[in-house]
Amino acid sequence: MKKEYNEWHNKKKVLNERKDIDNIFFRVKEVWWTALGVNIGFEQDGKGEEFRRPVLILKKFNKYVVLVVPLTTKIKKDNKYYVSCSIANDDILRMAIISQIRLIDTKRFIDKLGVASEDSYIKIKNAIKAML
Repeated sequence: MKKEYNEWHNKKKVLNERKDIDNIFFRVKEVWWTALGVNIGFEQDGKGEEFRRPVLILKKFNKYVVLVVPLTTKIKKDNKYYVSCSIANDDILRMAIISQIRLIDTKRFIDKLGVASEDSYIKIKNAIKAML
């Protein structure tokens, strides 16, 4: 698969210039579509024109920086780095890729998708703690 680095760099420049960041409100446990972009090797990429991927917010450091875990619809059973994630009012089965937790700027946020169930959030946090 060919990586679209030039298109991502153009999108990243636009994201960096966002002025509406103070109008974005979010909380821990929420799932947001984010512009994760085109990354290197096995790092999770975003898809489509916005290079988007859903992420679960694990920790809010301030209104500009959060710790997230990317989500995928690719189901991997018996893999300690993939933990199921249920989102309220959403029937799509997703997995949190806990090996790919990362810090991101909230300028990457696109749309709120929903809120993870309490049970999912606790399982994901415990799996991350066990991984570390």
